[in-house]
Amino acid sequence: MDGEVRKEDDNGKGRYVLSMPDGQEAQLTFVPGGPGYMIIDYSFVPPAYRGRGVALRLIRTAVEDARRTGTKISPLCGYVAAEFRRHRDWADVLKG
Repeated sequence: MDGEVRKEDDNGKGRYVLSMPDGQEAQLTFVPGGPGYMIIDYSFVPPAYRGRGVALRLIRTAVEDARRTGTKISPLCGYVAAEFRRHRDWADVLKG
């Protein structure tokens, strides 16, 4: 899980992906929500890797990208929304 988080983007619809040591993938998917913002709609971490901060790492990467590009995030996924509530320092990229 020390690998690189990669972003796959197909005209705004895409995902952040982290390959696990056994070849499985953890992912955070997003879709465009309008000009200047994206909706994170799904997160998944293979069961064997849950509880190790993998999903949080994916979310942090999305937050860093949003800051760099001036994008706002609307967290539709329940887990992602909960992490945004825990991390008030991400409020600058939270969509309304």
